[in-house]
Amino acid sequence: MRIAMMTNNYKPYIGGVPISIDRLAQSLRKLGHTVYIFAPDYPGVCDDDPYVIRYGSFSRKLKGDVRIPNCFDPVIEDIFRFLDIDIIHVHHPMVIGQAALYLGRKYHVPIVFTYHTRYEMYLHYLTPYANLQRRVQESNGLLFPKIGGKVLQSVREHLVPGFIRRFANRCNMIIAPSHTMEQHLYSLGINTPIEVVPTGLPDSAFYPDSHTAAFLRRQLLNGKKYLFCTVSRLAEEKNLSFMLEGLACLKKQIGDCFQIAFLGDGPKKLDLSRQADSLGIGNCVSFLGCIPNEGLASYYHACDAFLFTSLSETQGIVLLEAMAAGCPVIAVDASGTRDVVVSGENGFLTKCNLDEWAQKIADVVLNPDLQGHLVSGARQFAMDYHTDKIAVQMQRYYTHTMQQFGYTSGAHKMRVQPNPN
Repeated sequence: MRIAMMTNNYKPYIGGVPISIDRLAQSLRKLGHTVYIFAPDYPGVCDDDPYVIRYGSFSRKLKGDVRIPNCFDPVIEDIFRFLDIDIIHVHHPMVIGQAALYLGRKYHVPIVFTYHTRYEMYLHYLTPYANLQRRVQESNGLLFPKIGGKVLQSVREHLVPGFIRRFANRCNMIIAPSHTMEQHLYSLGINTPIEVVPTGLPDSAFYPDSHTAAFLRRQLLNGKKYLFCTVSRLAEEKNLSFMLEGLACLKKQIGDCFQIAFLGDGPKKLDLSRQADSLGIGNCVSFLGCIPNEGLASYYHACDAFLFTSLSETQGIVLLEAMAAGCPVIAVDASGTRDVVVSGENGFLTKCNLDEWAQKIADVVLNPDLQGHLVSGARQFAMDYHTDKIAVQMQRYYTHTMQQFGYTSGAHKMRVQPNPN
């Protein structure tokens, strides 16, 4: 079949959605399908991949250095109408999502939508919302905070979920990356069929370079005994302030014998560095910036545990990547995370409680037998998420969606003629 994947962000932008798209596209191509990726352009990017179609983006950016794509760029339809697409797989409801709905209706092509993001948790990237939130927090008056707070609550609890519901109900199938997200989507009143398909793990995730990992461990430990890491955008929604406070608790429990490597970048980097210093753990924390995804397995393999405190995940790709490399996970119990972390088997989930979270880290590193059990369980659990298995699963859902829509791949004559309106 011929598949058009549509996204608001893609390589070289580093994030979970580009990774998910790239892995799925490659594994579907291995099955013999043709996959085109419609993605925004970025300054200085020149693709040599004929299956990546770049459309325009605006020079203005959202908070956090995220470029705004131009879904009105005529190149999208100019190229799409000549590709004889069987199915559209869109990865965002906003911006490119609207272009996908338009193309699906006009050219009578079914639409699959993957719900990657809890959008209500990322509203602070929108300047009007962020400004109102700041004014509410800073205001000393009694009336404005009350009114402003109700506006913020209404946007978060009604406007955004309502938009997601309306968009999803115009699609032909919804893909949720975890069962928790499946239940969340049903709670919004979505009546489009929903299937669970997580992001897959490539072969490289299971076979880290042990020599590179050993070198990284020696380099990052800085003479200490235990090494941890986390992979995250350094941003408000990732709950990293909690992580630093938890590590300060851990230092009180086991002493100054550990290092943690933060892999990733973002707008909160300076604030987090200052917080680490103020908590007395600045010498335990290293901010390494963005690491290419293909190199992460060696970092995971070098560590004694992978630490995670985000409350806004739909799946948490990095958790599975860490497990595949033999790194058990200690995480805060939250959406997405609870779908992949099984306490006592591949890591531990805790409440959002500093002492409890820190204690679980201590329990793991101070008990070699427990740690060995978790390492083995993590690798075994991750095997079920291999990209080859995920691609076969997605292929089945694509085929079902097309059949329900009224035609099958390679039988284009069965389609209704494009809607001129």
